[in-house]
Amino acid sequence: MYHKKLNGKKALVTGAGQGIGFQIAKDLSDAGCEVLVQYFNSEDGAIELMSYGKNNEHRVHIFKADLTQEAEVKALAENAEKLFGNLDILVNNAGGLIARRSVEATDNAYWERVMAVNVNSTMMLTRELIPLLSKSGKASIVNMSSLAGRKGGHSGALAYATSKGAIITWTRALAVELADRGIRVNSVAPGLILGTAFHATHSTKEAIDQTIASIPLKRAGTSDDVSRAVLFLASEYDGFITGATIDINGGVYVA
Repeated sequence: MYHKKLNGKKALVTGAGQGIGFQIAKDLSDAGCEVLVQYFNSEDGAIELMSYGKNNEHRVHIFKADLTQEAEVKALAENAEKLFGNLDILVNNAGGLIARRSVEATDNAYWERVMAVNVNSTMMLTRELIPLLSKSGKASIVNMSSLAGRKGGHSGALAYATSKGAIITWTRALAVELADRGIRVNSVAPGLILGTAFHATHSTKEAIDQTIASIPLKRAGTSDDVSRAVLFLASEYDGFITGATIDINGGVYVA
């Protein structure tokens, strides 16, 4: 049902060169969207998505930008305006843990870096794209939070968890602010999602196994599990859902 609603829409997905963002961009293309993919490090994945779009006759454009830098955020927004004229869907997926540190080891530079990657980037890009989203009339913003933003995360994830909790609050506040412009704002909060650079870099096999054992559904999630929820939220143009966060964690956290 939501695939029909997405056909012909224009979407921008950040951090889409790998992992969850890659799957979201691919699924949006499959649903008939024209997609602009932002990437920073994962150029190979972005190029793969562009080729994929050509093969299924749905255009996928790619743009390299460091979303912690205001000038590069503005350049991405300008590129979106040139390509699309208006924007129906914004998926703020880009972000990262950066590193695991205890509170004693958390210096200002590290804290500010985590906030820049996860919060400032989302704020700046959303701000710059409000004019394009407003032109759509019924646009959807979907922000990427995390189970860590609900529960506090595992050891060493203090800064990351704080930033992802901020995304949930940002989503609620922005939903109220943009409602009269026809823009809905929601978020998703994934738990353990394997097959991503996040856990390949920051989680040990032992920690992953212990986490899976604690999940009521007794499995880890996949990027597809997250993407399905994002596409649902993105497609509800005439819907009544805004300011909400969908938890995708196999039953670990129930709001």
